[in-house]
Amino acid sequence: MSQHIVSSFDRDLEAAQAMVVKMGGLVESQVLDAAQALENRDEELAEQVRQRDKQVDQLEEMINTEAARLIALRAPHASDLRVALSVIKIAGSLERVGDYAKNMGKRTKVIADMPSINGSSGAIKRMAVAVEGMLKDSIDSFIQRDANLAADVRARDVQIDQMYNALFREFLTYMMEDPRNITPCMHLHFIAKNIERMGDLCTSIAEQVTYLVTGEMPDDSRPKADSVTDFIPGES
Repeated sequence: MSQHIVSSFDRDLEAAQAMVVKMGGLVESQVLDAAQALENRDEELAEQVRQRDKQVDQLEEMINTEAARLIALRAPHASDLRVALSVIKIAGSLERVGDYAKNMGKRTKVIADMPSINGSSGAIKRMAVAVEGMLKDSIDSFIQRDANLAADVRARDVQIDQMYNALFREFLTYMMEDPRNITPCMHLHFIAKNIERMGDLCTSIAEQVTYLVTGEMPDDSRPKADSVTDFIPGES
């Protein structure tokens, strides 16, 4: 009977982790599709990204419900408890990345008929692809229990910050050159900021994997590039 209970618990825990992996794959697609929609000014694809966010939300709810049930009914100890807690936190980070992708879709529909800003969509897509790579590796580190890969993801967030800072300066230049660029550049800036936040969330997932593997969160400060918007209201 005791062996049966342990086996059942293991299956339930594995099912919760499998849902996290599924959620991660869906969110990866959301990030890439949102960037593709922006680059091509594809309003239909942007709307698909918006609609699919409901699936992301549903998966997070399922994961949280299952993990909470396991904690309440099974009272797991040590490593198993860390897995259950990590599953909840990782799902929360994935849901927020999904929200940012949805926001990209919303803004893409708004700026579809506005003047294009030379090279900006391609630069934003490159930033999104870099974040998607971080997201994929953070989920892989979770699957493989690979603290080294998680540390690598954490270190790469500096690159995302640098890409965001470069885009911010570029948008400022365009806005100063021609007032007609102000509205589209502001929308593009917020899209870039959404992607920068995604990088932060990928880093949070990686840190959660470190906790899962070692039992401790990273004890050093998270690597960050100096932000050009540190002193701009609303950009904290």
